[in-house]
Amino acid sequence: MALDRLDELYRDAILDHRRNPRNSAILLDPDIACHALNPFCGDEIRMQLALDAGGRVRRVGLQGEGCSINVAAGSMLTEAVMGKTLDDIRALADLFRRMMRGDARAEAMLEGAGDLPSLAGVREFPVRIKCALLPLSALSRGIAEYC
Repeated sequence: MALDRLDELYRDAILDHRRNPRNSAILLDPDIACHALNPFCGDEIRMQLALDAGGRVRRVGLQGEGCSINVAAGSMLTEAVMGKTLDDIRALADLFRRMMRGDARAEAMLEGAGDLPSLAGVREFPVRIKCALLPLSALSRGIAEYC
């Protein structure tokens, strides 16, 4: 049964984002640059954001290595933050963290956030939750340093 649930987790959106990560070009002159590494498993994320004059994300760059969940979560996150303000991203981050803790209300509120809600199934595998949160942790730290 657990293997069936794991197979289900790695279908559709997660595998698509793993195989075809979005926004993978490195931004050479970003407003925000961030990095996160999980030394226990080797997952690593590098992300760059370029903001427009109004403070909205106009371009994102993401380079990820490691497991499918980590790379897919980063790719999904780049799509979800496009066009958002830093305050919007903080609110999105809060909802995503709450969803990963099992908050069904937060999950429902993420419906407009692209493929991010598809990561809700990761909760069934607690050891993988850190993989899904690593890109968000990097981005949150990068925003905090920028502000």
